[in-house]
Amino acid sequence: MGTPSSPVLEAFRTARGRVDLIMGPLGSGKTYGAIQRILKTSVEQEPNALGIRPTRWFAIRNTYPDLMSTTIRDFREVFTNDLGKMKMGSLEPPTFTVGIDLEDGTHVHSEVIFLALDREDAVKKLRGSQATGFWLNETKELVKPILDMADLRHGRYPSKAAGQVKPTWHGIIGDTNAPDEDHWYYKLAEEDRPEGWNFFRQPGGLLRTGRKSAAGREVWDVNHEAENIDNLPDAYYERGQAGKSDAWIAINLANEYGFVSDGNPVHPEFIDSVHTTAEEIPYDSTLPLLLGVDFGRTPAAAIVQFIPQWGRFVCIDEFVTTNMSQAVFGPELKRYIQTNYHGAKVRGWSDPAGDGKGQATEDTPRQILEASGFDVQSAPSNIPVLRRAAVANPCRRLCGDGRPAFLISPKAKLIRKGLAGGFQFRRLKVAGDERYTDEPDKNMYSHPVEALEYVMLGEGEGDSALLPTDYDEDEPLQEFAIMD
Repeated sequence: MGTPSSPVLEAFRTARGRVDLIMGPLGSGKTYGAIQRILKTSVEQEPNALGIRPTRWFAIRNTYPDLMSTTIRDFREVFTNDLGKMKMGSLEPPTFTVGIDLEDGTHVHSEVIFLALDREDAVKKLRGSQATGFWLNETKELVKPILDMADLRHGRYPSKAAGQVKPTWHGIIGDTNAPDEDHWYYKLAEEDRPEGWNFFRQPGGLLRTGRKSAAGREVWDVNHEAENIDNLPDAYYERGQAGKSDAWIAINLANEYGFVSDGNPVHPEFIDSVHTTAEEIPYDSTLPLLLGVDFGRTPAAAIVQFIPQWGRFVCIDEFVTTNMSQAVFGPELKRYIQTNYHGAKVRGWSDPAGDGKGQATEDTPRQILEASGFDVQSAPSNIPVLRRAAVANPCRRLCGDGRPAFLISPKAKLIRKGLAGGFQFRRLKVAGDERYTDEPDKNMYSHPVEALEYVMLGEGEGDSALLPTDYDEDEPLQEFAIMD
């Protein structure tokens, strides 16, 4: 492990940053690399006057069952009994005391204390801790305040004030599978990049090919640059993808940031790596802004442009609110558009239900929105299969440049995540075959995604030919499939 064939893992093992975090797929050796870091830095600690190299580590996992069944188990595969002694079962947390005599006559003495911190308020367990370093095992499962507090508690042991030497190195190490792009880890690793922090990203075990199977599934190839392959069972990644969803494979085996849904996505034709651009899509001031609006107490707007050159729709932005009345939403949306898209020519499409009057006003939601200065029409239909086809059609269609007829900017975060599976038919807890709800869940993703559906339908992407002649809008959606 950590051979020249694993350069990222080796760079992590030898790094000595204030914070060193590694992200990799299952089987990449990252957890063992972190454990080896603990051993290596303990040996590197400068000895005190008595020839003892003292260090103290805190190993942190999100839950006690995971701590016991995974973290401690993996730790004991490296730190065997001949390297120290594990103490468990008392009121104190599990602790491994390292004791190693080195050839230079010095003695390594290190405490590794294991803690389960599953909630934000659990951070108080770290107050008063005096540590050389912290190991955050499966970093993405921990809340950010734990990292923040740990960053203020390392370097306090050994203490020169207590007659000891200073820590030769102190800091935080961590290992993780790829988190969601809304996760604090992503923001730190890909956007903020704090000084003195190192973020190591291993190659995925699988790579996208861009091809689809006969069943419409993504086709994956084994990545021959994957690390730690020699220590894995034969065909580890080939066999590991069997029976898994593409979203699960992307995160756990391909090492891609992403989103895993337990339900059935409303828009399975959307593939995040295909339809999301790497950079934000710039606004073209020569083209109109196309708005899709969903009403209710959580009104949302999708902001889209149509690129005539390619026949492509691009979702460049979103405006999403919570617990806001229509009277407030309209002016706020106008302010957002004027601030970010000054001088834009705007036309929009809204939820047809917005033509109904509320109990407390004679004005409809659409009329209230128009009073803010927007040219908004009701979408041609509220039939679910048509709305969803309006997004599915351009997702499946290629333009002359070989790219899809629908692209979304990473700026439209909730719409993107909703399309990737956040907007879903919820899995039912029943025995036997997998079953899902007839209607998608109403959640934080449903409103902005439905806003996108309205604008795409209004701009002509719906296809009434998908409907049987005897279609009943009250019938469950599952009776009608969106056709390839």
